[in-house]
Amino acid sequence: MNELNNPVVWTILGCEIGFWVLVLGGLALRYVARAERVSTVVLALVPVLDVVLIAAVALDLHRGGEVGFAHRLAGIYLGCTIMFGKRMIVWADERFAHRFAGAPAPHRVPKLGPERTRKEWEDFGRWLGAVVIASAVSLGLGYTVASDAQRESLMGVFGTLGVITVIWLLTGPLWVAGRRPSA
Repeated sequence: MNELNNPVVWTILGCEIGFWVLVLGGLALRYVARAERVSTVVLALVPVLDVVLIAAVALDLHRGGEVGFAHRLAGIYLGCTIMFGKRMIVWADERFAHRFAGAPAPHRVPKLGPERTRKEWEDFGRWLGAVVIASAVSLGLGYTVASDAQRESLMGVFGTLGVITVIWLLTGPLWVAGRRPSA
C-alpha cells in the first residue's frame, strides 16, 4: 500500500496538527482573550487526540489493514506525545506568558556544561519512557486486534526503537557530556 494513502498516516498528521491547534488556541484564549477557564478546557482536550490515534490504528488493524511504517510510527508518536507533550505545552506557555502577560523571558539552557548535560540525560530518560509506551502499544495492538501476520509486521517497531535509542544516546547525552566549554 502506498503510505500516503494510508489512513493512519493522515490520522497521525491530523493529531499533530490538532495538538498544536489545541495548544496554541488554548494559550491564545488564556493570554490574549483572558478566558482562563475555557483555555483550561481546551488544553485538557489534548489527550483525546491520543485516544483518537489508538482507536484509528486499532480500527485499521481490525479491518485487515496492511501494516506499514505508519502503524509502527503511531506507537512511537503516542509515546512521544505522552512523554514530551506536557513539556512542549510548558515551553509554549512560557513564551506566550512572556509575550502577552509580561512574564520574564524563558530560561535558555546553555549549549554546554552541567545544566545542558543534565537536560540531555532527562530528554533521553523521557525517550526511554516513550520507548516503553510505544512497545506496550505495539504489543497491545498486536495481541488484541491484529492478525498473526499483522502482529509480526507490527513488531518491526522494536528494531526502529533500538536504532533511534542508540543514535539518541550517542548524539545527545554522551556527545554533550564529552564536550567541554571553550576557555
